[in-house]
Amino acid sequence: MRRGLRMIGYVILGLLLIYGGLIALVYLNQHRLIYAPPVARGDIPAGFALVSYDTPDRLDLSAGYLPAREGMPTLLFFHGNAASWQSSAMVTARLAENGYGVLAAEYRGYSGNPGTPSENGLYEDARGAWRFLREDQGLAESDIVLVGNSVGSGVATQLATEVRARALVLISPFDSMEETAARKLRWLPVRLLLSDRYANDEKLPEIGEPILILHGEQDSLIALEQAQSLASVRDDTVIEIYPGWGHDLVVHEPVQDRIAEFLDAPES
Repeated sequence: MRRGLRMIGYVILGLLLIYGGLIALVYLNQHRLIYAPPVARGDIPAGFALVSYDTPDRLDLSAGYLPAREGMPTLLFFHGNAASWQSSAMVTARLAENGYGVLAAEYRGYSGNPGTPSENGLYEDARGAWRFLREDQGLAESDIVLVGNSVGSGVATQLATEVRARALVLISPFDSMEETAARKLRWLPVRLLLSDRYANDEKLPEIGEPILILHGEQDSLIALEQAQSLASVRDDTVIEIYPGWGHDLVVHEPVQDRIAEFLDAPES
């Protein structure tokens, strides 16, 4: 009897050690799980110029810039994970053809840029991009549209709490990174482990600009319910849901058409 109880105790202890090891592994590697920079590309999309700007914490970042046609606004575009500024140029091409400017912002640790990505680090990168448009290019606040895709929604949302812009557009956004991780890793106490939280839902009430949220109904990475929860934080938020489309929503041209329609509306 005692031997049996001892064996059960050993099994439980072993399972606890394995579980503790998994917790430690996730905690120590969480930034590698959140940020996955692709292999750096050297191409420069047509119409864009390779530009650089400094972040407040003194990193020099390279990104892509296409000036707007006279009288048209400029999109300050923050891409999602496993993407690059060149892919931002691709998913804004339709808008660029219609005269919109694009600063395809880039992050530390991506596209050969120095530094290591983190929530606070990406916020610093966004501040540097904003300053590039305002100070180096002389754009007015009302000429800049903040756009964030996926994890970039967290970057755009934070910046919108610090500056005044023409509008805020969030594509495939989450209410918070914490909620996204908790849904994916239900067997781990991720709310206690996570250091990068991107709490978009807490920040939206601080933002005065018109807000457009675009989300795919079949998004398997960030649930539609998260975007709907985010939209509900502010009553006048416009949300557009696309049946049959998933987390790659940003690649579909109708998304760009909807952004243009939103920006052309009198209230925007």
